[in-house]
Amino acid sequence: MPVMITDHDLLKKLKEGNEPAFRELYARFSRQVLAFAYHMTHSSIDAEDILQETFLRLWTGREQLPEVLHVGNYIFTIARNKTVDHLRKVSLQQRLLDQVWANISESSNELELQLEARESNTLIRQALAQLSPQQQTVFRLSRQQGLSHEEISRQLCLSKSRVKNLLVEILKYLRTYLSQHSLLLLILYLLAATMLR
Repeated sequence: MPVMITDHDLLKKLKEGNEPAFRELYARFSRQVLAFAYHMTHSSIDAEDILQETFLRLWTGREQLPEVLHVGNYIFTIARNKTVDHLRKVSLQQRLLDQVWANISESSNELELQLEARESNTLIRQALAQLSPQQQTVFRLSRQQGLSHEEISRQLCLSKSRVKNLLVEILKYLRTYLSQHSLLLLILYLLAATMLR
């Protein structure tokens, strides 16, 4: 009967650049890391990204690996740090998007911002038009009518977690769409310029 190699021995082999050892560690810990990342982000796409970043960090930093008693704990520490970094980034992007959304209101008194607001609103409407009817409804209820996740879930007969997941997906899509059109940075630049006047 073959002797099962320990996590500790796999880590030693990994430090020497042994790819089969790396693949075995991935096989042993990837599902738990993915489940943890999904639990924290509520997004399968983000969880996959965090999983890949965690094991990429393990591989690229293999030559500097410290003495580790509990390999699982070490891998989960990397995953936790990657998750925290991700959530910080998303939170910052969310605040920027909220700020942009708040500042592109048609009620702006300055002609320059009114023109920019129309152009921005058009772009956002184009992005929203590509979402599914359910996503559009959830976005409208949340962003334009100000309903909470709980109120939306009751109104649409969806679970609160489903509403949250939909909003995460929608906002991620909008950030991508706006950045691809190089508008987000332009608006933030204009807002900063306006605030400095």
